[in-house]
Amino acid sequence: MEHATDHDAHAHHDARVPHDASAPTASHGDHGNGGHGGHGDHGDHVAIFRGLFWWMLALAVPTVLLSGMFSMIVGYALPDWPWLPWVSPVLGTVMFVVGGRPFLTGAVDELRARKPGMMLLIALAITVAFVASWASSLGLADHQLDFWWELALLVVIMLLGHWIEMRSLAQTSSALDSLAALLPDEAERVVDGGTERVSPEALRLGDTVVVRPGGRVPADGVVVEGSASFDESMITGESRPVARSAGDRVVAGTVATDSGVRLRIDAVGEETTLAGIRRLVAEAQASTSKAQRLADRAAGWLFWFALGAAAITAIIWSIVGLPDDAVVRAVTVLVIACPHALGLAIPLVVSIATERAARGGVLIADRVALETMRTVDVVLFDKTGTLTAGEPAVLEHVAVDGGIEADRMLALAAAAEAASEHPLAKAIVRAAEAAELSVPDASDFTSSPAVGVTATVDGLRVRVGGPHMLEEEGASELAEVEPWRAEGAIILHVVIDGTVAGALRLADAVRAESKQAVDALHRLGIEVAMITGDAEAVAQSVARELGIDRVAANVRPEHKEREVARLQSEGRTVAFVGDGVNDAPALARADVGLAIGAGTDVAIASADVILASSDPRSVVSVVQLSRASARKMVQNLWWAAGYNLLSVPLAAGVLAPIGFVLPMSVGAVLMSISTVVVALNAQLLRRLDLDPARSAQRAAR
Repeated sequence: MEHATDHDAHAHHDARVPHDASAPTASHGDHGNGGHGGHGDHGDHVAIFRGLFWWMLALAVPTVLLSGMFSMIVGYALPDWPWLPWVSPVLGTVMFVVGGRPFLTGAVDELRARKPGMMLLIALAITVAFVASWASSLGLADHQLDFWWELALLVVIMLLGHWIEMRSLAQTSSALDSLAALLPDEAERVVDGGTERVSPEALRLGDTVVVRPGGRVPADGVVVEGSASFDESMITGESRPVARSAGDRVVAGTVATDSGVRLRIDAVGEETTLAGIRRLVAEAQASTSKAQRLADRAAGWLFWFALGAAAITAIIWSIVGLPDDAVVRAVTVLVIACPHALGLAIPLVVSIATERAARGGVLIADRVALETMRTVDVVLFDKTGTLTAGEPAVLEHVAVDGGIEADRMLALAAAAEAASEHPLAKAIVRAAEAAELSVPDASDFTSSPAVGVTATVDGLRVRVGGPHMLEEEGASELAEVEPWRAEGAIILHVVIDGTVAGALRLADAVRAESKQAVDALHRLGIEVAMITGDAEAVAQSVARELGIDRVAANVRPEHKEREVARLQSEGRTVAFVGDGVNDAPALARADVGLAIGAGTDVAIASADVILASSDPRSVVSVVQLSRASARKMVQNLWWAAGYNLLSVPLAAGVLAPIGFVLPMSVGAVLMSISTVVVALNAQLLRRLDLDPARSAQRAAR
């Protein structure tokens, strides 16, 4: 069936239509990646750090328990076996070489980049511990420098932190592969009066191809024979299928929904619209700026703090005539300064936050996006399928005064439409079912493209259609529909036995939750915008209903990406929420891209955050999770760094003049307590409720 809107005779029924073990260290400095590039190796990194962690944990147990210094601190005696003192040195050496390799190579990278950070600080600590411990084991230095147990714990804890971090960064799908999947596997090319099946790559300019009902267009071209409605929503974002006939252009990846056509190919390969979108996605991913991690900055500051403190310690203790103590104190400072808790401060929060989010239907594909979401000050929603249901619905039906009742008119229209598979026909049938109307059987069903349907129902000749149908009947539209036209609604009339009986207003229905989502975002201080490929009137109608701050209508894919870039050029932090292929470039360009619910594979692959439900209030949940996570990160960083800022001066002997020098045993306890506090604080995130409805309610308070 093909109805025509009053505003576009063709448009309203148009919806018929790896690295080695050292590799992680190189990526570590890039963890601030804005979320769109460089994630291809994260799966390898997860496996590397996971394997290293479990192997090193197995070696750490005997290394720690058989360490003479650890047994002395804890207070238990080791057997007097001659080979026992060499267990910890041998296993500790293996741990330093194998388990410490990612950190040592990462430290080299940071030195080359002249940006000391977490890797250099860790490498410094394990190297000092390794050298001092061997000196102690060989009797070349004080027994207090036996740090084998500390080296083992340090390597294990840091590997755990990086394993957790890499797992949170892992991304399993490719946006570009998903875009390529939109093309059909085969094209039907016309040759010598017949057809042959070829791959889309084999098509050449000027070829004629057949696209059958339900088939995808293999390459851009012009219709040369036939007419059909094309579902172009994956390319243009237009919620309604578009009628195309001879002379009209169609693009690769779109679907002929109701009829077959013949096309003359005028663009192939990299010249197609779909390929252009793929390039936009790739460029947007590559151009996203990298953010330096807060933990790395803290580690960089701590590196210079620890190095300076160790140097000052050695100098002062040497000046006072205690060179042996100078070495012990300086080495102790460097080892204690290593960020056990700092290494877990952010990865643990992110891991718990992403796990908690997943349980709440929010999948975090990019860790940086979770951190960035708290600073977002503009959320741009794609209209179709995001703020709206993405399918037409009957919003209103009226009957002519003095004629049949409005519900009876709707029931007759539903009966006439029942045999049609068109989205508008299904919407009319659903409306009758929702109103619990009795829909009679119909016979003699016929459908006319761009006109409407005709059927016999209870002995009555019932027609449902748009302006062309009214022209055929010599009838005029009802005065009641004038306000509907201003909204850009789809308007269908019902004619019974040659007389106009009523009219139906159809549109892409706004989700019931959208208003709550917009209101909640406003209360959080976030501006809300909407971008759509739909007409201006349709967009403004939805915006007024929802209270949206700004609207961009008639926007093609490249313009969506440009709108995001324009906002960013104004200094705004932009989150984009969409669900279609046409949204992929904008999702990739945005500071945070969120793919909602029933989104396509490519939208999900291009996004930083995937919302498992289609509830737009989930965006509010992500904002609240991001802000809560940020608070935990800052708290953990202050606690972890605070331990170092306190313990380093004490280990250096700043209170020696009054008779107090921090013993290694006390330093070890403080390190353990610091790590436990950071872990427990991160666990509090599990209490955050991410239910979309309750998130919106919290924002309202």
